[in-house]
Amino acid sequence: MAEFLTAEKVLVLADRLPPTEKLRLIAWLLSRLERELQAAQPQPARLARGVWRGLGITEEEIAQLRREMWGGFPREI
Repeated sequence: MAEFLTAEKVLVLADRLPPTEKLRLIAWLLSRLERELQAAQPQPARLARGVWRGLGITEEEIAQLRREMWGGFPREI
């Protein structure tokens, strides 16, 4: 059965390393942590402004579509 490593056990092992190996370990941990933090950051929301730009839809076409969509909707209950 594999032994579970804790932060304390890892620190005891790291303390036994020579100084240059400690620096390599720190550099590796920092680069890994930076990647994990960047991956965990929420992506900025994209604005919907301008989504329909360039499609050539006129105000009259929008009005016509609204009339068609809502034409069968009951006005009174």
